[in-house]
Amino acid sequence: MNLKEKYKKEVSQKLKKKLKLTNVMEIPKIEKVVLNMWIWTYIRSWNKDFSSLKSHLTLISWQTPIIQTAKKAISNFKLRVGMPVWMTVTLRWDKMYNFLDKLVNIVLPRVRDFRGLNKKSFDKEWNYNFWIKEHSIFPEVPHDDVIQNHGLQITVKINNSSVESNRELLTMMWFPFSK
Repeated sequence: MNLKEKYKKEVSQKLKKKLKLTNVMEIPKIEKVVLNMWIWTYIRSWNKDFSSLKSHLTLISWQTPIIQTAKKAISNFKLRVGMPVWMTVTLRWDKMYNFLDKLVNIVLPRVRDFRGLNKKSFDKEWNYNFWIKEHSIFPEVPHDDVIQNHGLQITVKINNSSVESNRELLTMMWFPFSK
């Protein structure tokens, strides 16, 4: 059973009972997953061509990333207006659930010395954020093409207003939190 079916059949009912909710619309639900890859340091230190990172992020997310550019220049960092700074991908619906299923069941167990995700990584809007140090742990990334391992920030946007209920949702959806 994949994550989407698990949410529809089991998790939503358990959350409704456990959180004592009366309305179905109050049940926490994952709205989207945002992947961010910081490429500015790669461009500055290695070379100007970041097409390999773009193709890797495309393979990881099944979508072409959007390249975000610098809005203003910062001379101390040798950053100019219009330089590519990061790439971002927003996943929704089936792609989101497929990505989370792959992340929880395949990718995170491949992380070296993995002790679980931090339970306190919720931001002020109660979304869950975490960082993966090496993008090459994804099985889609060809290891021959990796010049330098790059980090990947993952944000899970949840439509609820409490950290406890959001943590409970992610726990029921197999997120491996540290003890």
